[in-house]
Amino acid sequence: MKKRSDSSVQGWRITKKRRATKKRKIDCSEIPPLSDEQLASMRRVGRPPLRDEPRQLIAIRLDPKVLRWLRVVAEKRQMPYQSLINDMLASEMKKVG
Repeated sequence: MKKRSDSSVQGWRITKKRRATKKRKIDCSEIPPLSDEQLASMRRVGRPPLRDEPRQLIAIRLDPKVLRWLRVVAEKRQMPYQSLINDMLASEMKKVG
């Protein structure tokens, strides 16, 4: 079996991770524990689901010109370009039936 050198990308990432874990020594001993009321009042962090079903994450490949156009149109409408794509597809879906 061939030995990987440290100059390889994977070897570099591994040594980088090892260095990063050595630097992470955080003293948490002064942080008081949370009360039951505090724990009960906490909520999940993250993007809330929209409508009845949460949106599904996908990967799609678009021509660079199309993507630039979508971003320009979305910026004019002051909305994220992914939402613009969703709105455009939803309106086409309603037309088709």
